[in-house]
Amino acid sequence: MAAQPPRAEAIVDLDALRHNVTLLAGRAAASGAATMAVVKADGYGHGALPVARAALEAGATWLGSCSLAEALALRAAGVTAPILSWLEVAGEDYAPAVEAGVDLTASSVRELAHILGAGQRAGRTPRVHLKIDTGLSRNGCPVAEWPDLVEVAAKAQADGHAEIVSVWSHLACADEPGHPSVDIQARRFQQAYDVSTAAGLRPLRHLANSAATLDRPDLHFDLVRVGIAMYGLNPLPYEEDLRPVMTFRSSVALTKRIAAGESVSYGQAWTAGRDTNLALVPVGYADGIPRLLSGRMDVWLAGRRRPVVGRVCMDQIVVDCGDDLVPVGEEVVLFGTGDRGEPTATEWANTLGTIDYEIVTGMYRPRVVRTYQAAR
Repeated sequence: MAAQPPRAEAIVDLDALRHNVTLLAGRAAASGAATMAVVKADGYGHGALPVARAALEAGATWLGSCSLAEALALRAAGVTAPILSWLEVAGEDYAPAVEAGVDLTASSVRELAHILGAGQRAGRTPRVHLKIDTGLSRNGCPVAEWPDLVEVAAKAQADGHAEIVSVWSHLACADEPGHPSVDIQARRFQQAYDVSTAAGLRPLRHLANSAATLDRPDLHFDLVRVGIAMYGLNPLPYEEDLRPVMTFRSSVALTKRIAAGESVSYGQAWTAGRDTNLALVPVGYADGIPRLLSGRMDVWLAGRRRPVVGRVCMDQIVVDCGDDLVPVGEEVVLFGTGDRGEPTATEWANTLGTIDYEIVTGMYRPRVVRTYQAAR
């Protein structure tokens, strides 16, 4: 007896991810830079551990996480590659990360002091990356406070209490080629780096995100950090050879024919203009389909795109199949690679006025089964 398909399934194509990482790491290597694969937010919804392993196989040599919990989970699973963690809540205990050899970020003298204290408790020298705010105005040390942070960091390294691994920052508008802020941030970054070398430090430099890895090889420096492009979603307005990694699918649970004049779903927002066949699909906004896509989305079903009619509900959507007889159990692709003409995560994002990062990251849901596909 065939296995029952999941009601909601996110298929992660690890071969596509390897293809993307190979392309990105190759661009970086051409500039003499190494590649950090960013696997925060459970690998942008794709699964941090399988993604991390595939990315390292494909040429990445570093991993990036947002939180210590994410980094420590990778260490606990046996990942030994360098991992950088960069944003914690106030009062976080850094000692377990230092013990596990996780690199940490300091954006202030206060943060650095906490890291140094953790190193003393752990009996190990913490590896620290100093982050300068070059214009994003989020995490990162303000320019006015940078000399103090560098001075304290340089002394800590001279005293053997820290290893200062890098100076780094993050770009605000790299996904808009030619945006003047990119060069402004690059100049500020260079000035911050010069302050660090004048203090006797010789840190690595990393500034480029996915977009800058593809568009600004002059900003690759020693290390690039690739996130969204690794998952096959292009941050730039021109084409790149990136393959979407995630496909979201379900199947038909029920079919019925309704007469012209009958309405569908809450609020009766859609009424059939003719007799038509409907297919019920057992996924809804609890499974990651934004309710704002009601009346604004298609699915790929039985060889063609078909419109979702009526409102997206918590647990189900309804597809108008016209006069086609679609069998119960037929695969329904909510979004995929687009190769067959099916919707993509980027299409969803464009319809909603958001970014595809939000779509795929939001697919980490209790009822969504994650399945990995790879030729290896």
